[in-house]
Amino acid sequence: MTGEARVTVVVAGKDRLRALARSLPLHPRPVILVDNGSTDGTAGFVRRHFPDVHLVEPGADLGAPARNLGVRLAATPYVAFADDSWWAPGALDRAADVLDACPRLAVVAARVLVGPEERLDAVSEAMRRSPLGVEPDLPGPSVLGFLACGAVVRREAFLEAGGFDDFGAEERLAVDLAAKGWGLAYVDDVVAHHHPSRDRDPRGSQALATRNAVLTAVLRRPWRVVARRALAALRAGPTGWKGLRTAVRRLPRALAERRELPVSVERARRTLERHTT
Repeated sequence: MTGEARVTVVVAGKDRLRALARSLPLHPRPVILVDNGSTDGTAGFVRRHFPDVHLVEPGADLGAPARNLGVRLAATPYVAFADDSWWAPGALDRAADVLDACPRLAVVAARVLVGPEERLDAVSEAMRRSPLGVEPDLPGPSVLGFLACGAVVRREAFLEAGGFDDFGAEERLAVDLAAKGWGLAYVDDVVAHHHPSRDRDPRGSQALATRNAVLTAVLRRPWRVVARRALAALRAGPTGWKGLRTAVRRLPRALAERRELPVSVERARRTLERHTT
């Protein structure tokens, strides 16, 4: 399908100049880059070398919610995210065709291939084998999570569900979309390539994942799930302890926004957890 663009690529990050020099030429236009207060010259580099990229500078590190700013500015019905990643040729056209054909679909979760060896990401493998099955009006296995670097979203649904926050990122957004009746599906022939930055601290990433898991449970899950995730963090050693400490600092805000999921969504989330443990 040709003509007017249907998908905007939104990139958000901080101090990723080298990664952007590689990935920006690979993104189909339009592209919106939200720069989270980089100090490595990212903004100037993009202005000089990629004047067709819409550069947004909020003046601070907004974290994951920086993507929301890009989505709000997008003029297309669908938005694809990228983070040290890019989309395979034709992938976004395929995703847009699927979203056009499935009006209840809010998220296309792509097949994510990692590194030069193009290893299938473990999360993609789990989504491919989702025990939730394929609903009649969706194009692939139903999921209740996704990788931001491998997701194409329906802009309307994303904004309706509040977008990303600094509590639980993908998981919280996924369950809130499902609670509103939207569908999320893994589509194997929509492909993203992810080359994680070598500068990233793996322990910091693990601590962040622990923090998000605990906070998402506080926000949306029964208290027994909160207890289980907190106990897992305690047993995980230093990275788990760090994640739990940072979660505790955000607890008052999370508790103020606590809202348990509909029974059907909680049941589906438990099914996924039983399948992966």
